[in-house]
Amino acid sequence: MTITRAATAPLQHADRFFIGGEWVEPSSDATFDVIDSGTEEVYYSIAAGAPADMNRAVTAARQAFDDGPWTRLTHAQRAEYLLALGAALAEKGDVLGQLWPRESGVLFSTGQFAGRIGQGTMAAYAALADTFAWEEERTPTGGGKFGLLVREPVGVVGAIIPWNAPVSLMCHKVGPALLAGCTVVLKSSPEAPGEGNVLAEAAEQVGLPPGVLNVITADREVSELLVTDPRVDKITFTGSTAAGRRIASLCGERIARYTLELGGKSAAVVLDDMDLETAANTLAKAECGLNGQVCSSLTRIIVTKDRHDDFVEALATSFGKTRVGDPFDEQSQLGPLVSERQRDRVLGYMQKGVDEGATLATGGGRPEGLDRGYFVEPTVFGNVDNHSAIGSEEIFGPVLSVIKADDEQDAVRIANDTIYGLNASVFTNDVERARAVAGQLRSGTVGHNGFRTDFGIAFGGFKQSGIGREGGKEGLIPFLETKTVILEGRPEAYPPAD
Repeated sequence: MTITRAATAPLQHADRFFIGGEWVEPSSDATFDVIDSGTEEVYYSIAAGAPADMNRAVTAARQAFDDGPWTRLTHAQRAEYLLALGAALAEKGDVLGQLWPRESGVLFSTGQFAGRIGQGTMAAYAALADTFAWEEERTPTGGGKFGLLVREPVGVVGAIIPWNAPVSLMCHKVGPALLAGCTVVLKSSPEAPGEGNVLAEAAEQVGLPPGVLNVITADREVSELLVTDPRVDKITFTGSTAAGRRIASLCGERIARYTLELGGKSAAVVLDDMDLETAANTLAKAECGLNGQVCSSLTRIIVTKDRHDDFVEALATSFGKTRVGDPFDEQSQLGPLVSERQRDRVLGYMQKGVDEGATLATGGGRPEGLDRGYFVEPTVFGNVDNHSAIGSEEIFGPVLSVIKADDEQDAVRIANDTIYGLNASVFTNDVERARAVAGQLRSGTVGHNGFRTDFGIAFGGFKQSGIGREGGKEGLIPFLETKTVILEGRPEAYPPAD
């Protein structure tokens, strides 16, 4: 069965920016064409931000933080706005279900849940209003009679999101920022800007105070103005490690706060007691998520050399059966990539794998019969060198590399021999063994017998996979500054303990 594509983009204000609580006209007539990844046709056009537009957005956010009512609300009051925003996103689930597959190529079976994903994320942060320790009494050690550790909003936040999972990622930035009492300039990706506009529609619907959330779509040059603006106290960014390095250097010049969720080349370590077919099926299915366009994908699979060939065969058989097709077709298991540029990049890595001497076990090109759309075949390489291009660089597509190890210790060494440290997994039937190996892997998340990430606990990376965490209490803390208050007496709001 094929789900019908909407004829036009279901956006109310694609020609405007949401700034200061209003839909304002852009300063120029420049636009971005958003391409339907499954058809290569223009889906819609959206206003492209210019320097004057970014300046206007930052000005609105700064005024709202310094002079508006937002920072004077209680955390519980701000949490009510988060719940309302989440509910509004859920109401717009049909709109988001059309946008995500057509912009980024994800399957409609995934995209239809975008609204509920946003609602769940906002609700999770709202729940922290009552449980997070915003103020803690501390005993002074250098004089004074009463001490407090207070956590206050960091200020104006610039939130920069990518195109692969915009609803989830924008909510994991906007949600904790708003709860903390910050104001936000949300910068959407030109490839997938619609979701940011839908969030702006939700903010208008629920009556979010003017300037608390401002939404603009811009290219990298204009985005750098957000990063370098001294009125912006913090940048939160999800994207490539290369872009993250640039942002970190710009923030460092003015000591701005930043959180970076960057790339990965995550390892799955398959131990010698694990059934190979089970592991292969699990990893092949996981790599279909968002068509392999996931920073935490388990794309390096490490097995002992005596089991390498059997595992490559099992993985190629499983992944090779994946049905590639229209993301709105219920039979499809793998949709297109986001853009022509990304498709060509992934195809280039496939050729590099062959040129470097890896064994191409399945895939390696474009699927037959899919001449339109940014489709690539699910691909498996064996005999991959961990230091080769396909073994060490993030591809961001459905390409799996199998690497030989001498033994368990060598497998852990290979898994850690990377500039990244975002995700990992251990495949074994022994939970004690899994826990022991997990303790040796230098990674922000380690799963057991599958692809596991959990924003409810915390998500982020070691090494060049990022700085800071998103999700849960750990995802709220980066939007707060810590203040020590030392008084000569106990305020009435803090009665003595019995």
